[in-house]
Amino acid sequence: MSKTIMIVEDEQAFQDLYAMMLEGTGYEIITAYDGDEALSKLEEKKPDLIILDILLDLVTGDTFFLYIKGMAEYADIPVIVSSSFSPKAYKNLKDMDPELVFLEKPVTQEKLLETIKAKIG
Repeated sequence: MSKTIMIVEDEQAFQDLYAMMLEGTGYEIITAYDGDEALSKLEEKKPDLIILDILLDLVTGDTFFLYIKGMAEYADIPVIVSSSFSPKAYKNLKDMDPELVFLEKPVTQEKLLETIKAKIG
């Protein structure tokens, strides 16, 4: 059974870029354009990993992160934050989940795949 990755990103160009980078890898991809949509999709299918942008409409990425990490059924999902913001601004997220990985945009395909494989194989 293939592993599922949820991409939570509000910019279509980055959604397309991630889809291209993950094409042919065997991962099932779920997309959401904001935290609110991602929360509803979590109820449909729990992903094995989440790639999360911080700057989103409605429910922001950091709010979404805090919400899922506070719920037992989702707290174990590994998260990769892909953002152009400095990880230093979000030290509280790393304190909450020491396994959290920050990747600076634009991320390379090699770095993205390497990070995903380290998290979920």
